[in-house]
Formats: sequence, C-alpha cells, structure tokens
Amino acid sequence: MCGIVGWVDFERDLALERSTIDAMTETMACRGPDAGGTWLDRHAAIGHRRLSVIDLEGGRQPMVAEEDGRPLAVLTFSGEIYNYRELRAELVSRGHRFRTESDTEVVLQAYLAWGQGMVDRLNGMFAFAVWDVRREELLLVRDRMGVKPLYYFPTRHGVLFGSEPKAILANREIPRRVNADGLRELLDMVKTPEHAIFTGMSEVRPGHIVRVSRQGLSKHRYWALEAKEHTDPLDTTIGTVRELLEDIVSRQLISDVPLCSLLSGGLDSSAVTALAAKALKAEGAGPVRSFSVDFVGAAENFVPDPLRSTPDAPFVRDLAELVKADHKEILLDSDDLSDPAIRAAVLAATDLPPVWYGDLWPSLYLLFRAVRERSTVALSGESADELFGGYSWFHDPEVLTAETFPWLTTTPGPFYDGTPLFDRSLLGRLDIPGRRRQSYHEAIAEVPVLAGETGLEKRMRELGYLNLTRFVNTLLDRKDRMSMAVGLEVRVPFCDHRLVEYVFNTPWAMKKFDGREKSLLRAATRDVLPQSIVERVKAPYPSTQDSGYEKKLRDRLAEVIADGKAPILPLLDLDRVTDRLNRPVSSESTQITRIDLEVPLSINAWLEKYDVTVDL
Repeated sequence: MCGIVGWVDFERDLALERSTIDAMTETMACRGPDAGGTWLDRHAAIGHRRLSVIDLEGGRQPMVAEEDGRPLAVLTFSGEIYNYRELRAELVSRGHRFRTESDTEVVLQAYLAWGQGMVDRLNGMFAFAVWDVRREELLLVRDRMGVKPLYYFPTRHGVLFGSEPKAILANREIPRRVNADGLRELLDMVKTPEHAIFTGMSEVRPGHIVRVSRQGLSKHRYWALEAKEHTDPLDTTIGTVRELLEDIVSRQLISDVPLCSLLSGGLDSSAVTALAAKALKAEGAGPVRSFSVDFVGAAENFVPDPLRSTPDAPFVRDLAELVKADHKEILLDSDDLSDPAIRAAVLAATDLPPVWYGDLWPSLYLLFRAVRERSTVALSGESADELFGGYSWFHDPEVLTAETFPWLTTTPGPFYDGTPLFDRSLLGRLDIPGRRRQSYHEAIAEVPVLAGETGLEKRMRELGYLNLTRFVNTLLDRKDRMSMAVGLEVRVPFCDHRLVEYVFNTPWAMKKFDGREKSLLRAATRDVLPQSIVERVKAPYPSTQDSGYEKKLRDRLAEVIADGKAPILPLLDLDRVTDRLNRPVSSESTQITRIDLEVPLSINAWLEKYDVTVDL
C-alpha cells in the first residue's frame, strides 16, 4: 500500500536536506515495511516507503522516468490501480516501454502520455505525487472517494506533503498547533472537507488535484457525484449492481501476496466474502480466507442495545460454512482494549485524537494485527451503508425535515456528542451548533439534483450525498490508519466509482423496493448468501458491552484529573467530571454511555503525545 512524503521549495536547495527527508520518510515505515527510498533535487525532495503487493521485485519507489539519462518526472505512489493491465496495454500500443510489471509504472507512464488528465482513466484507490522535473511542478492527487489519505502544508515558497500528518510534522519547521476551528472539528462528528485539524495543514479533497508551481498553489476537481437520470427498470438495475460487484471483486482479488476478507456477518461484508469465494473457486484458487472479531463472553452475555440488536458470531458462522471459508475468529477482552500500549499505538497511527467510535479503534487495530500474521491484503465492506441506504437514519421520517446531518439525529445522536464534560464557556465560544448549521448548509448547497427533482427523491439524494461526502470519510480514515499501522492493505469494493455513480442515481423507491434497508444489494447478492444474513437487520461493527472496560476509562480519567498538569484540564468542567466519575457503573456499558469519557481522554493523550499548543 505504501506511504508517501515530499517537500518542494523553490527558494532553497533541498539536495542539502537529506536528513530531513529521511526523517519524514521513516515516519511512514509502518505503511511500507518492505522497502524505502528517497529522491532529491535542488527544489524537490521525494520519499517513499513500500508495502509490496504487486510485482514484488519491481515497482521500487520513488520511481523516475528518464529520457537520454535525464529525469522527466518522479512519482511516489500509494494505493492500487485495478485497471492497470488495460492501461498498460494501451500505453504499450502508443509506444511506451516498461521496465516492471507494477501498477506504479503504469501511473508514471500514463502521466507522461496524458498529463494530469490521466487521472480520469484510473480505477482504484490511490494518493500520489508527481514531480515534473521539466516544468518544476508538483501534482498531489487523491482518489475519488478518499480511500487513501493525503495531507499537505503550504509554506512560503512551496509545500510539504505526506500520507499522514506525522510525515509533515517530522519537518522541524512545522508548528504543532490547533485553533478554535480545529477544536470544533474534533468535538463534532462533522467532517469538513480538506480540514486537517492541525493549524495550517490541509487534506487533498477526494476527487481533487493540488498543483504547486512557482506561481503558487491551485486546486482542480476532476471528479464529483453528478445527478443523472436513471432509466433502467428494477430487474436491470439489480442485474447491473450484481455485474458491477462481480467485476469489482474480481479485480480487487489481484495480488502477489496472501489475501483475505473481513467478515462481520452483515450483508455488506458477507456479500464481498461470498463473491470473492465464488471468483476464487472459478479460478481454482482454493477457499477464501476470512476473519472476524468478537469479545470474550459476548456470545453468552450479549444484550441488545440501541445500535445493535443481534450479535455477529452466529451470522459469521453461517456465511463461513456456506462458502467453505478458511475462517478465523479473533477474540478480545477489556484488558486488550484498554491496554496502554495498544491505545498508544492507536494514537501513533492516527496522529489525531481517536475521539469517535471509542473501543472500536483498539478493537480494529488488534483485529488487523492478527490478520496481518496470515495475510497482507484484505477486502472490506465500507461504504455500502452510505451507498445503498443501510443506516437507520435513512428510514426515519424525522430526518426528512431535520436541518442537520442525519447521523446527528434520532438514535445515533447521543453517541456523537462527546462534549458533556467540557467547560460550558469554552463550548459557548466555540459555538459548535452554529458551525454545524453552517457546514450543513454548505454541504446541501453542493448536492447535484435533476431538473425538476423535488420531494422525497430530492431529499433522499441529499441524504445519500451527505453520507458519501461527510460521513463515510471517517470510516475510511479509521480503516486506513488501523490497517496501515500494522502494514495491512485493506481494499473497499463498494468505493469503486462506477458502482457509486450508478447507485447514487438510482431512485430511492428502488433502493427500498421491498420495504427493507439496502434492498438493491440484498436482491443482487441473495443467491450467494445464507437466508439468515439475507433477513438480518443492519448492525454496526461490534463494540464491547463489558462494564469493566468503562471502569478502566473512569480510572484513567480520574488519574488525569488528579495529575493537575494534564493539558486537557483547562478545557473541562471539573465539577461535571467529578459528578460523572461518582455515578455508579451499570452492569451494561455501551458506546453511547461511554462517549463522554472517551473524548476527553483521547484529546488529552493527543495534546501530551504531540505537544500540541491550543490557540483560543
């Protein structure tokens, strides 16, 4: 999968900055444990760490294209291009010569052939930088859905960039500060495109190119969701979804290293696993390897909560048995989730406070660490709920008239409020509700609609757009950081832009034609699934219900308060904290009941570890 870094400065000789670019590159060793390299010139320093997946011997980076011994362009690339074989054949027919079998070289040669327009031809997940030596120009490019991350920090005479903030922060000239906007972003479950929390730092927006030259920095959008009339009848629509999924999964099985599937027993991951098993069987490649996660004692002690009505394990076993998967269940307990070393590893992977999802961060990290012992690549089910309408808020009449982000309404709403223990005057100055309203109306203004589209269809298109541009990003970020922390590449078939474009424009009446959530996906894959999963109601990624986990959170927060020097203290209402810690611990603990503890603990650990200055 890889990690990329770089530094462009038009007023200094970066050939003298090898120690700095080496330090920046080394921060990406977790993303690329197999190899590393740098390329330096007067005004550009490029670094790369490699996780070898395709063409293990070739494909080393940074990759340089030359002519008569002179460099033309330099590429540092992270991701996978799933149509690289077709592109390679086209480029060969145009006279391009290749030295490797890698998709990386296809991207480089495509740039030489088509310039930045080549990005329209790419099918995959990617973040990459091209330094054009001839023009002294840098392109930063991110995939359409934002599966792979890419950060940058404009400087007076250029830019720094990296797959993660840590790459940029390794440059001694970059301050570690967060202002009021950064705190608002941390304390509200609303993803602002391009916002990177650290003051002065930005993300390349999905579907965008950032160009840096002597004339300055500019941005270009090469892809966005568009409203198009859907003319296919229901049967054709279901068939098209199935055809797309089979092609997508088949393409994403290409790998020169061991590959597996992440299986939760839900419709999304089960469909991916079943289609992968079907494709592998057709190739005579043996059973699909799959992994799931659960908690010690969960099978015997599971209690339905507002987010989860059923445990995963029985459904996982049904699917694994049906497709004859080589399946392994990873069991965790509260000690694993609260282990200081694990939580430190999570923070080191995120570079930002893992405030949302609570125990799902260490849980996912531990799952991926176990998976990495047997596989290097995994398929996952992210984006299906956002695309096909799987979440409860798609089906709540109150959401239709609520002028806010749908996940902040009804049942999930309390889960996404991590502010109860924060100082009231601070929250008043931050005015998070006001910022949320502004963000919501900015997002709604972006939504593409058909001429004359009104009523329910228009509103459901809006909800789909909000989920695909403001919500799924948080899940993709979590998946990327936890997998890359252990050198595991996770592919997400439901983020293929062809499927996204098609389903986004499918009428809501079709997406819910049988009265259920994700009707199209269920209909398109039911023949490869056990009936239990076909009938199962949506359940999120599992979370521990062990009250012992909450007790450990309380104990840690009490230690923070007693310390007297913790950086979070000026931001908290200590009377509220004391009251919270004095409440009895219930026999059942859920994500919703613990979020007020998770958020301040995460932010405090971040402020300490990264020595962040808060500017208010």
